[in-house]
Amino acid sequence: MSLIEDGLNKAVQKAFTRPAPKSAGAQMRYLVKQVGGTRAVAQMLRVSQRTVERYVKNQIKKPRPDLAGRLDREVKARWQPQVRAKAKAKAASTGGIIIDTRARLGYTAPIGSTDQDRIRHLTIALPPVHAARLFDAQEQGASDARLQEIAAEALKEVYFQDGGRRAGSLDEVRFTDIEHLEFDL
Repeated sequence: MSLIEDGLNKAVQKAFTRPAPKSAGAQMRYLVKQVGGTRAVAQMLRVSQRTVERYVKNQIKKPRPDLAGRLDREVKARWQPQVRAKAKAKAASTGGIIIDTRARLGYTAPIGSTDQDRIRHLTIALPPVHAARLFDAQEQGASDARLQEIAAEALKEVYFQDGGRRAGSLDEVRFTDIEHLEFDL
């Protein structure tokens, strides 16, 4: 999973009204119910069907670290889909999204301007239009590079151009070497 996609997922997970199942048995039972059988869950988690059945019956309680990570990721991806959809819809229509990042930012501009890339720490509220573009691209399975481009375009408009009030001649913003990235709704 990409850095931006992971950040968007974590932001949406903050809207959950109940905590996701914690124990391996409860997580496995939830997945079996959601996916529709132990065979499908076994294929999804890359384990045997018998292993899934043992977790469901609480015969095995502690998964290997790699399996625990996959199990947690799959449960959180399916947990409270209506709450997740409402949070995304609100961010895309009225609320917007806040981006907190420490990354190398630079831009392409006319000759004579200072366009050298430098590390910047920004916390900026992006309007709903940009939140909608990010969530739409994520749902369509966009690559990390494409999500990074969309975030760079949003930062160009909101931070560098201040909604059209300055730096109108900027061509392109570079958003690279991301050290920290966090989203909040």
